[in-house]
Parts: sequence; structure tokens; C-alpha cells
Amino acid sequence: MSLIDLLPSDARLTSLPAGEVIFAQGDRGELMYVVAEGTAQILIEGKVVETVGSGGILGEMALIDAEPRSATAITKSPCVLVPLDEQSFTDLVTRVPEFALQVMRVLAHRLRIMDIER
Repeated sequence: MSLIDLLPSDARLTSLPAGEVIFAQGDRGELMYVVAEGTAQILIEGKVVETVGSGGILGEMALIDAEPRSATAITKSPCVLVPLDEQSFTDLVTRVPEFALQVMRVLAHRLRIMDIER
């Protein structure tokens, strides 16, 4: 099941054109994003480390640990994103355990990629 399927039906949507910065490395993170449509790239120090498509997430770490953004995210194609603030994130984790598991899977996957690239 996709993360999109786990979101409330009244979730807010944000449309962005290709090439738009979603957030920048070092920024304070107040939102995470679920990619509903399109693709976005995650960059660390200007290097693309992952491309995230529909159903993927961006910016989750900043909500989990309240630290500055560890990466930059830029839309690769026009995107429709579902922004989630900390309260929405907490509500979803509490009400929909599958959402929390999906986020943990993404975090584990990204950690494995970073370990391989070292």
C-alpha cells in the first residue's frame, strides 16, 4: 500500500513546477512531504542521492529529530505534494500504524544507501 493511500481524503495539496526548491539543506524543517504526483530529487552538498517518485516522502527526518534539514529537495518534474506538519505526522503515526512502518522503511533504505556510498 502506498503512503498516499494512507493519507486523509481531505489532505492539502501543493503544486510546484519542475526545478523548484522544496526545502534547502540547513533550513529549519517544519514540514515533510508525500509526493502525490511527479518526481523530486534529494541532494546532499549538491550531489543527487535519491530520486523520489509518486508515493515517496521527503523531509521526514526534520520532523522526527527537530534538527536542520540534512539535504535539499528539488522538483525534477512538476509535482503535487502533500505537506504534513508535526501534528499531522503525529496523528497519522498514532492512527495509522502502517504509515509509521512505511516511514521507517524509507529511513532504513536511505541509511543503507548512505552506508554503501561511503
